[in-house]
Amino acid sequence: MNDDKRYWVGFNLVKGIGAARMRLLLDVFGDAQTAWNAPLEALQEAGLGSKVLETLQKIRSTVSIDLIWERLQAQGIRVLTWEDDEYPPRLAEISQPPPVLYVRGTLTPEDAWAVAVVGTRRITAYGKQVASEIASSLAGNGITVVSGLARGVDAVAHQAALQAGGRSLAVLGCGVDRIYPPEHRRLAEHMIEQGALISDYAPGTPPDSANFPPRNRIISGLVRAVIVVEAGKSSGALITAAFAAEQGREVFAVPGNIYAPLCVGTNLLIQQGARPYLNCQDVLEILNLAQVTEQRSARAVLPADAVEAQLFSVLSNEPLHIDEIRQQTELPIDKVSAALVMMELKGLVRQVGGMQYIAVRESIEPYEIE
Repeated sequence: MNDDKRYWVGFNLVKGIGAARMRLLLDVFGDAQTAWNAPLEALQEAGLGSKVLETLQKIRSTVSIDLIWERLQAQGIRVLTWEDDEYPPRLAEISQPPPVLYVRGTLTPEDAWAVAVVGTRRITAYGKQVASEIASSLAGNGITVVSGLARGVDAVAHQAALQAGGRSLAVLGCGVDRIYPPEHRRLAEHMIEQGALISDYAPGTPPDSANFPPRNRIISGLVRAVIVVEAGKSSGALITAAFAAEQGREVFAVPGNIYAPLCVGTNLLIQQGARPYLNCQDVLEILNLAQVTEQRSARAVLPADAVEAQLFSVLSNEPLHIDEIRQQTELPIDKVSAALVMMELKGLVRQVGGMQYIAVRESIEPYEIE
């Protein structure tokens, strides 16, 4: 057990302390425990305002983080922070990723190959057919399906992925111990066995309309692409699509009847530049996801040599041009180029355009909630 994590959980309970303020506290105090135990004067000097300080002081004096931690362990809820190697690598790349994630279930390195399937709660027969086919095809190709466990498109996508023998992750707008809607409890239990429930809201947090738009940012942050199946003009799925575009993810939309209210949003996305979804093969090719099996095999059977290790040491989440990589490693350009090709096959690095590369830092072994 990481004793420091309970202090991250404590700060997660304080309204007004999100990614920016948590980063500030860590920069000033070095770790969460020191920041949690710091006097109010020091916290004020660090930049916390009076309202946040008042809330923090109230929680520090009335809430036992030790008791909360014990409850998390008893409920089988895993806590992941920025400092954990298991923290989803793609989510870590976005601007201001959530400092704390609560997880029920299992996350694996393969979840880095994930696609979100989202859409309206008022799904039509057409939408149900398309969402099911999309999720089944993705799962059949080893792609993790991510959605929000809501009624309609979300539930159909989760169920289809699981029935196809694949993995599915649900990002909740409440605590991972509060299944919403309640009729999806069995689906959620199945997902815990074959995927995970994820939330940045503390256990016990009830579902609230204000919670869902922020959680959509996590859905898009976890994936390589978002597919919107059916969406009205004001659908929350459009918020997810907007976050995806902002985060550099691909956005697909299923074309629909121009007279149907539930196709207004998807058709509008296509008009604005989203890729029209016509079949799963298009998604696999555009995202290079057809190489998932090859990448997994290569990662397992091709160990890194000294050159690969040297290249990996200079790469990070920030794109680095191949010329800069060569300069920093002082290796011949032909060796750098050849090694990068092999590392990309293994899934250790990713080219993000213009001969620029980033590292894909994932743990090789999956971890499980006990």
